[in-house]
Amino acid sequence: MRILVATKPIDFRCGHDGLASLVQSVLKEDPFSGTVFVFRSKRADRLKILVWDGTGLVMSYKRLEDHGFVWPPIRDGVMRLNQVQFEALFAGLDWRKVRSLAMVRPEVAE
Repeated sequence: MRILVATKPIDFRCGHDGLASLVQSVLKEDPFSGTVFVFRSKRADRLKILVWDGTGLVMSYKRLEDHGFVWPPIRDGVMRLNQVQFEALFAGLDWRKVRSLAMVRPEVAE
């Protein structure tokens, strides 16, 4: 699963169509590709997720009550997260401390 985080905060009044338009015009990506797009609020305590599931655009919204999400530095563009990092971000954890295990490809099947 491809997961892209928009690093600049967005206007949280945007709905499905507004986010899809941002994906196309600002991020230069295809909102109907099945990629998961994550957007942040200015206060860093809310996020929106946009994904095409094959039948329509799905938008999710989450607000943390006691603290904010850990976000990458604000700059133009996107940042890619793996699934484990995304799950940590969504849970309100510091995704930067999550590392995937290094796997060595076997040379022969056992």
